Amino acid sequence: MFTDTHCHILEEDYDNIDKVIKDAKDTGIHKMINNGSNRQTSEEVLELSRKYDSLYGAIGIHPDSTEDFTKENLAFIEEHIHEVVAIGEIGLDYHYEGYDRETQLNLLEEQLKLAEKYSKPVIIHSRDATLDTINTLKKFPAVKGSIHCFTGSLETAKIYLKMGYKLGFGGVTTFKNAKLKEILKEIPLEAILFETDSPYLSPEPLRGTKNEPKNVLHIAKFISEVLGITLEDLSNITEQNVHDLFDI
Repeated sequence: MFTDTHCHILEEDYDNIDKVIKDAKDTGIHKMINNGSNRQTSEEVLELSRKYDSLYGAIGIHPDSTEDFTKENLAFIEEHIHEVVAIGEIGLDYHYEGYDRETQLNLLEEQLKLAEKYSKPVIIHSRDATLDTINTLKKFPAVKGSIHCFTGSLETAKIYLKMGYKLGFGGVTTFKNAKLKEILKEIPLEAILFETDSPYLSPEPLRGTKNEPKNVLHIAKFISEVLGITLEDLSNITEQNVHDLFDI
């Protein structure tokens, strides 16, 4: 049994969500944390979490959605905070030209304040913004969470772990040019979370296809081989990691 701690299961990308969830359960992926990225997707995440017992919600405003950074939308997150297991997907993204660093930082801090106020974990997106992400999270030492789609260095991993965060490993981990295998060998098992980021970043050997939560099994098998641990033991440890961080 495994949990997909980060996916985007929305009607925009999936014609049959019933089947996506059934296929996940049939593969042993019994719980999924469905992430919003703006007001619209967060509303859908809430609706789906009410409909499906295995879908847990995380709502927030992604750094690519700074146009949604309004008092009303922050109030919406606060209004529904007790219906979700995390605030996410939130963070910083400096990858594309024209990003507004100051607005992204302000948006992240406002959502971290909510996490702090309500003792909710956060799901952090960080792309080409490692130093700012670390420095911002350090302002809120009581807040814990997961670093979504971790692809950083061992040094960065150790900084996040020292701050009390766990690391999300997904399909990128299985890519032939990925350097995450060595990092996995150097960090404690208690730091590892599985995620798919569905519908994106399908693992090998499914790279290039639409991702689904059922594909956590491919990631878990790959990591179990890298670490020389049985799939059952890996399941037991990582499921405990999920429960240590998220109220599910």
